[in-house]
Amino acid sequence: MESKIRNFCIIAHIDHGKSTLADRFLELTGTISERDMKDQFLDSMDLEREKGITIKLQPIRMKYQASSGEDYILNLIDTPGHMDFGYEVSRSIACVEGAILIVDASQGVQAQTLVNLRFALDQKLKIIPVMNKIDLPTADIEKTKNEIINLLKCEEDEILEISAKTGEGVDKLIEEIVAKIPAPVENSNRSGGNEGRESGRALIFDSIYDEYKGIISYVRIFDGSFKRGDKVRFLGTKTEGEVLEVGYFRLSREKTEEIKSGEIGYIITSEKDLRSVRVGDTIATRGKNIEALPGYKVVKPMVYAGVYSQGGDKYEELRDAVEKLKLNDASIEIEPESSPVFGFGFRCGFLGLLHLDIFLQRLKREYDLELVVTVPSVAYRAYLKEGVAANYAKNKKLHILKDELGEYIILTKPSELDLQSVDCIEEPIVIMDVITPAEYMGPVMSLVEGRRGQYLNTEYLDQDLVVLKYKIPLAPILVDFYDKLKSVSKGYASINYEFSEYKPVSLVKLDIYIAEELIEPLSSFVYKDEAFKIARSIVAKLKESISRQQFVIKIQAAIGSKIIAAERLSALRKNVTEKLYGGDVSRKKKLLAKQKKGKKRMQSQGKVALPHDVYLSVLKRD
Repeated sequence: MESKIRNFCIIAHIDHGKSTLADRFLELTGTISERDMKDQFLDSMDLEREKGITIKLQPIRMKYQASSGEDYILNLIDTPGHMDFGYEVSRSIACVEGAILIVDASQGVQAQTLVNLRFALDQKLKIIPVMNKIDLPTADIEKTKNEIINLLKCEEDEILEISAKTGEGVDKLIEEIVAKIPAPVENSNRSGGNEGRESGRALIFDSIYDEYKGIISYVRIFDGSFKRGDKVRFLGTKTEGEVLEVGYFRLSREKTEEIKSGEIGYIITSEKDLRSVRVGDTIATRGKNIEALPGYKVVKPMVYAGVYSQGGDKYEELRDAVEKLKLNDASIEIEPESSPVFGFGFRCGFLGLLHLDIFLQRLKREYDLELVVTVPSVAYRAYLKEGVAANYAKNKKLHILKDELGEYIILTKPSELDLQSVDCIEEPIVIMDVITPAEYMGPVMSLVEGRRGQYLNTEYLDQDLVVLKYKIPLAPILVDFYDKLKSVSKGYASINYEFSEYKPVSLVKLDIYIAEELIEPLSSFVYKDEAFKIARSIVAKLKESISRQQFVIKIQAAIGSKIIAAERLSALRKNVTEKLYGGDVSRKKKLLAKQKKGKKRMQSQGKVALPHDVYLSVLKRD
């Protein structure tokens, strides 16, 4: 049976046609009827369809009869293309034997193409290079072929030319999958305690929570088999349970009697505790001396933000929702926290701002929660002065870490910073690859160096396409850098970055006051030499974003007790003398004086409700 199984994934840069190709596979294998077909079929979330991107990996099992007449099982995992969801790609790659590398014929090799290819080569997968969108008028087939050849060191006739939209060449691609991607190899993992039966081992590559069935683990079976009634252990979390249901991923989950080595499917156990199931863990049938499968590298969040329920009265609902999304997205880091303004909430770590935005949208749509989100920040490292560590940790409720340079803390929000106790602050530095056509090198380099980038080197993929390598702080490229890059390169440039090191930096805490009230979620870390410029930009943007009230609103930016930028939002004017018809002018003066007195009282007591999008919009400071 294993010799007739092909496990593979589709990897590519964003918008190169992965989901469209998956649609063609479903049609050609007869997995779905033409009547039921819709675009981006495997993209099950509304968010994915609205944004036109894949957010979650999605497995599907297809049956295919090859031209030789033999029947095969094709297990496809469709993967995201955006760098914020790279962890989904790496998990998919660990469960398959081959990968289809798609390159858009009109755009060529881009940053995430290189990154995903690197993941696949590290796992020693069989790569099938595919050039997609050959039907487009803008397709440059020869140029794209040369880029792929330079990248993979392959022969020209190994590159398949297809159009996933029209279906041209897709039938040949399926035959290549059957012929070139190796069948799964069963490991030897016999152990006592199972009456001679081989111990089953499965790697959890994803999981979801179902209201009726509980935790559903998506697994790749590496050894043995699993069936209803089996007693199993989660080797990482040391919990035990019983298998209640196993099955495959067809158009929906399809229950079966047993799933065997080499197959991709799902397992539902009696375990209901959300913390007992962890992506990357091994599920094993009970036996002695069973080794865990190699899991996944723990990813390090790049962006942190506080998430609270609006009004602070739905913490329990927020906690349940966050834990369920954490089960479905293993790259999120979650830690409970409290705020004197918003009550109880969570400090969450993400791989990027798009990752954060998708997380918030899912909380709103899937769990009907109204949220308040603090200004996102990167994780800074602050070394403490001698003798203050214990008090600092107690007052700020932080963990003290230690290395050869001394004791330090990780700062993820401005309220944790006390400059009187800090000796020095270090910021995260990343190595960034920018892939751009050679004609846009000048504007791209100016943009990167304007964001404190340090040039390292240039590599030519061919005479027209270059990779610029920079060392750059993470904070300046978090927000609108990608949009600016697309603008200066007319949409052709793309980026990818990886964490490199921490380096010393001069930072200050910038506080924002609205109507003379400190708005803690708008506080942020800024470079000391850019503080005045950023403060002016923020107060100007807030003036545009906040609705006018019946009283004058002061908008101020401060460092410590010093106000460094301010704006005033004028009051709405109500014509209180409109009802007067003639009479003595003193009547009019009396009403105006009364209005003035009321506005003064409102200004001292009034509060301003900020719209949700203000917290993220202030980050775009240019």
